[in-house]
Order: sequence, then C-alpha cells, then structure tokens
Amino acid sequence: MNYDLMILGGGPAGYNAAERAAHEGMKVVLFEERALGGVCLNEGCIPTKTLLNSAKLYSSALHSAEYGVTVTGATFDHPAVVNRKNKVVKTLVSGIGAKMRGAKVEVIEATAKLTGKTADGFTAEAAGKTYTAGKVLICTGSEAVVPPVPGLREAVAAGLAVTNREVLDLPALPKAAVVIGGGVIGLEMASYFATVGVEVTVIEMMDKIAGPTDKDISQTLQKNLEKLGIKFVLGAKVVGVAGKAGEGTVSYEKDGKTVEVAANVVLVSTGRRARTAGIGLEAVGVLTERGAVVTDECGRTSVPGIYAAGDVNGKSMLAHTAYREGEAAVNTMVGKKDSVDYRAIPAVIYTKPEVGCVGETVESAKAKGIDAKEYKLTLKYSGRYVAEVEGGDGFVKIVVDNAHRKIIGVHMIGSYASEIIYGAAAMVAQEQRVDDVRKIVFPHPTVCEVIREGMFTI
Repeated sequence: MNYDLMILGGGPAGYNAAERAAHEGMKVVLFEERALGGVCLNEGCIPTKTLLNSAKLYSSALHSAEYGVTVTGATFDHPAVVNRKNKVVKTLVSGIGAKMRGAKVEVIEATAKLTGKTADGFTAEAAGKTYTAGKVLICTGSEAVVPPVPGLREAVAAGLAVTNREVLDLPALPKAAVVIGGGVIGLEMASYFATVGVEVTVIEMMDKIAGPTDKDISQTLQKNLEKLGIKFVLGAKVVGVAGKAGEGTVSYEKDGKTVEVAANVVLVSTGRRARTAGIGLEAVGVLTERGAVVTDECGRTSVPGIYAAGDVNGKSMLAHTAYREGEAAVNTMVGKKDSVDYRAIPAVIYTKPEVGCVGETVESAKAKGIDAKEYKLTLKYSGRYVAEVEGGDGFVKIVVDNAHRKIIGVHMIGSYASEIIYGAAAMVAQEQRVDDVRKIVFPHPTVCEVIREGMFTI
C-alpha cells in the first residue's frame, strides 16, 4: 500500500498535520493504536480542564456570599464529574474521526514500526501489513516518567500510585493525596483535589513550584494554592513509597530529616519523556538525543524525507506547539517556506488563579545576553478585575529589550490569563515595540487592558 505520507501517532501534531497534508493533495495514512487526540485530548489538557471547571463552579457556590449571593446545600459529585469528562472526551474524539474521514485520511488503529527505505520511500509494518510512503511524520508523543524511587513502581502496580492517565478516572475522591512533582500537571490536579475537600501535599525537589515560571508568579500562585489547604514541601527528595490501593505512605528527605506522609492516592507528576522506543527509528537511522528525535525548526530530522512533530522531539511539550510543528512540517514537505518560532510559545497553568506566560523572563533574557528590564503592574488597574475578583492579588509583568524597546516577554497571574496570553504571544512573535502596543485600542472594561496600561509605565 503506497502513500505520499504516513504519520505515526494521532495526537495534536499527527491528526492536525494529516488534515493539512490531505488538503495539500497528499494521500495520507495515519497510525494510532489508541484513541485519536493523543494524550492531550484523552489523558491531559481536555480531561483536566473539565474536572477543574466543575471544581471552580463548586468553589464559586461555596464562596458566593462574598459577592452578595447565597447558595445553600452545594455538593460535589465526583463520579458525575468523571462521567461528564468522559462524555466531553468522547464527543471531541468523534469529531476528530469525522475530520479524518472528511479529509479522506486513512486511519489505521495499530502501532506502526518503521522497517526501512526502498526506492519508493519508507516502509512500515502495522497489524501484519506493510505500508510504503514517500515521506514520514513521527508524532508518537510522550509518556509519564516514573522515577526510580524505592517502592514506587510497586505502588503503581498496586494501584496506590497513579500517573496523569489513571488519576482522571478515580472512582471516588481520596481523603488524602500526595503529589510528587510541583509542575503544571501536578499543580492542576492538586488544585482540583484541594478545591473539593481532599487533603493535598505537594512534594517538589526544586525550591519553587511551576518549573521555569517567573519567580514572583510562582510565589503568588503558591500562596493562593496554600489558601486552598495545599501543603507544599519544597527542596525535598522523595525516597520511598509503600502501600496498596487506597492506603499508603510517601517518605521524603528534607534538611537531613526523613518524613513520612500518609496518602490514599499518590500522583506521580515528575515530567514526561518522548515515546521513541519500538517505532523503528534505528531501521531508518533517525538521530535521537536524550531519547527525543532531533529536529530543526521545520520539523526535519537527520534523515531526508522523515519529519517529527510534537512531544516526540522534546522541544516544547505542549499541544499548541505540536499543532504548529505539524503544520510547519507539512508546509516544508510541499515546498512552502515555514518554520516554528519557539520564542513565542505561550504556556498556561489552569489553576485558580490562572497563570499565562510567553517569551523571556528578565532572568532568562539576561542569561542570553539580552539587556532587558521588567515592568510589573497589578491587575487592580482593571475595573473588571476588581469587580469580579474579591481580594485578588493578580499582576502582569512585561519584559522589554532595552536596546530596541521590543516586548520579549509577558507573564501574568489572574483571571482570564489563559485567554489573554495569545495577544501577548503575538506581540512577542511580531517583535512589537512599546510604542506599537500603546497605539492598539483594547476593549474596556477588560483585564487585558492592563497590558496597555503597562506600556505607559515603560
């Protein structure tokens, strides 16, 4: 069976690229052993946001009196929330399937393994059949890392410890949860659990949460999450996990002491790694580095005709990056000049308050030799923010290149940050200057207009 393009993996990079390639006139086959949509739709972005939305509604009911509204008898039904999550995922997966059929992309429900190269292109085997295509796009995504902590793998096998996949389908809420890792996934699930009454402890090796997020934003986010009842243990190393499903302990070392914490569920959220094993990269000679496929900004690998996009290249493990990388790869295949601008990839943490960031922090800019300065404004400059957020402490930071007065980074914490940050990403991508943004008319009253206000402090 001969094709113009075969795509390994049906996540955001794979299915979006398949549709784009088909519209460019290519005959496309896509291999996906599980459900279309990949980790993002089935085990990540969408399921967690569904759960978090329910938790936020519950929180709003509990705290409605702050806004002059009294709600009595509010309850939280976790199984019902999980059922709704499953319905949302099923609807969206079906929609992707319909897109593939509409674009005449052939979808094979199996794992494909590259087997070599012929005069007609590259070969792969899937479900006992051989497929040939002139070009290949590798979009096999990533998987959760389970670190070599004593007892942890046994705890996973016993059902005490879970990854981002299993935590979304817990049949009931635990009394106490321990989250290993204070990154985005861990914080979002910690926020969900704490909002609905679960005792939560987050253990993080670093001295701050939220990874590379701006330090001030990280501290403000931690303070807000602590108000939910989350206990943070920073600068600590997990040294042991023991127990069975529903009952166990997590041990950590901090300041020379070992402490044990009880948990009914342990969420392992220590990062993700590219899925490259078992897909035949060695058969075609694709170069990998630290387990990820090496690509350029166009998605090209070390082998002409083979491309990679999404988490598998390890550059930016975000669904929206994967979309863009797949598009750039397809455009490059068909001779259209395109590349991904990694300077302007926005990142969001969907906690309450939300965090939205894009571009450089002042620290990262200076590390690259850029003369930069940051300007910080409270979101209380926004009438809408004050009206809608009682006692809010949100703010925005704007990072400017002093030499050219270009905006090279925007970082904010507060309501609507996830929806606002795209505009800031455009500013960074288009290298807009302070004076350029001053002339843009922002709607009023909105939270985003604080960004424009910030331009007049620079």
